Amino acid sequence: MDYTIIGKIISTHGIKGEVKVYPMTDNLDRFDYLKTAYIGDKKIKVELEKVKYHKNLAILKFKEFNDINEIIPFKNSFIYVDEEGKIILPENHFFIYDLLASQVFDTKSNLIGTIVDVLQGASNDIYVIKDIEKDKEYLIPAVKQFVVDVNPVDKKIVIDPIEGMIE
Repeated sequence: MDYTIIGKIISTHGIKGEVKVYPMTDNLDRFDYLKTAYIGDKKIKVELEKVKYHKNLAILKFKEFNDINEIIPFKNSFIYVDEEGKIILPENHFFIYDLLASQVFDTKSNLIGTIVDVLQGASNDIYVIKDIEKDKEYLIPAVKQFVVDVNPVDKKIVIDPIEGMIE
């Protein structure tokens, strides 16, 4: 089964089993529609009982946990959804985890490097590309002007950098 990370439990909240979750999604409100999720490396299935928000964090209460001591072992664990809980992205939009480790080439098929991070900015994302051979990192705005093709299945991205962007 395919799982998608949607958040990370960063701490407990109160003593009744609630957790603070750092969202790993563009849409914080997506937790409002979540019915079931999976937590931790063992992907333990849980049902959402309550959702609230505070300072760009989601505070979640799972039906299975009613005490702080029951939920503490899951601190720093990821929260996943299965295919059914996954949101559908618009065309030409991608999940960050699908882009990570993608090889990046220029339009002449020269390997530039590998995507090691995606920075989310106010107007657009920025791909952080690491060139291991030259021990350099490049920051490429994820806009149509520079990004020619994105193929998350093959983990391949083609860019058309302007002069000085890759040196």
